[in-house]
Amino acid sequence: MPLNRCFRLTLSRLLVGVAGVGLLLAWMPLAAEDRGLRFDDTPRSIGLHTPAWFQQSFLDLREDLEEAIDDGKMGLAVYFGMEDCPYCEALFDVNFAQDDIREYLSGHFNVVAIDALGTREVTGLDGETRIERRYAAQQRLNFTPSIAFYDEHGERIHYMRGYYPPYRFRALLDYVIERHDRKSSFREYLERANPPPKFELDDINEREFFIDPPYALDRSRIPADRPLVVFFEREACHACDILHSEPLQEEAVLERVRGMEAVQLDADDDHTPVLTPDGQRTTAREWAAALDVHWAPTLIFFDERGREIIRIDSVVHLNRLRNVMDFVLTRAYEDYPTFERWRAQRSP
Repeated sequence: MPLNRCFRLTLSRLLVGVAGVGLLLAWMPLAAEDRGLRFDDTPRSIGLHTPAWFQQSFLDLREDLEEAIDDGKMGLAVYFGMEDCPYCEALFDVNFAQDDIREYLSGHFNVVAIDALGTREVTGLDGETRIERRYAAQQRLNFTPSIAFYDEHGERIHYMRGYYPPYRFRALLDYVIERHDRKSSFREYLERANPPPKFELDDINEREFFIDPPYALDRSRIPADRPLVVFFEREACHACDILHSEPLQEEAVLERVRGMEAVQLDADDDHTPVLTPDGQRTTAREWAAALDVHWAPTLIFFDERGREIIRIDSVVHLNRLRNVMDFVLTRAYEDYPTFERWRAQRSP
């Protein structure tokens, strides 16, 4: 079991406070944004959020986009939520409760809401009409909340799948609104951030269930006998610390991890060689870049033949992590188009 680094985080903040106000300000995101990283993710009746500043919509996204442009906005943001989604609740109660985030988003995009499991008809920007849950499934946005951002021509700029805490959500909005997508991926944009979104100087968490190198993960020629989960992490990653100190301490989660081959890679490591599930020789960093890994921790699940099943590249807590592992271990992905459709079917 790893040393609980929460103590070291607290001690480090105290030491920084002694060292001076300038250094303390550099550490402020850790304390200020912690609520966005810690919450109970047990599904419960919350309701589909449609605040007053969202646009009322007949779910013809072509008309919604035209209205956004007429309003002087740069495009349309389509929010996908569910009635029992605690991650959606965090987006509204934590992120959108902050004036700068709410005003930055609504000042540049009109926002419309879609129920990821709903049955109303949606006419997409392609002119095709589908019911909400089928439209959501076709977007391949496995988790709620998700937001897809479209420009004035109806081209998708970028998307968020799952919940980002405020500091990362602000970076996402800047990436989209300033059109950094025209020059780089979101991952590359974050790597150029100054300062980068890291909080403490420390190494990554080590756990006994991770296999040791060399990382020969090729499954393209000879199928493996169980699924693979790759944990892309980073040094100085507060969200990674929470993952290891909370859900990955639960026996129910550890039991599921043992049913898989589990690998931990440092997404910034240029030296460690990796033979990927599809037989490519690379390094941890190069593979993370090729997979567009931009959030730490990102968990990517592969089947026995090395095909990606699903990834978690946003905040994740106990219930979502446990359920995603069940989705993989029971091979439910063979019968359901998205994780959320499967989870809704399982709910009482």
